[in-house]
Amino acid sequence: MAHYRASESKREQFRRYLEKAGVLDSLTNVLVALYEETEKPSNALDFIKQHLSAGDPDSSQVEVLRVELEELQQKYDLLQEENRELRNRLLQYEPAAEEAGAE
Repeated sequence: MAHYRASESKREQFRRYLEKAGVLDSLTNVLVALYEETEKPSNALDFIKQHLSAGDPDSSQVEVLRVELEELQQKYDLLQEENRELRNRLLQYEPAAEEAGAE
């Protein structure tokens, strides 16, 4: 009898752990999505894997995005510098136009 209670207690602790970690919610959401699919996938396990990993991109995707971010940051910096230079060149001509309009 004591063995039965110990295993019940361990199960309950494990269930609370899964609930606290959000595992139960994630699994429930994926299973509901699978249930609501009008055309059931031929491989339900692949469907579950795909939907569970949708929130957690794999490391190759992260690395590709990191490289793209670095490239875009460099491009942004270059465009910012070009913008500053063009503004400065424009300011050289604007004061003359303002003075002519004031007269």
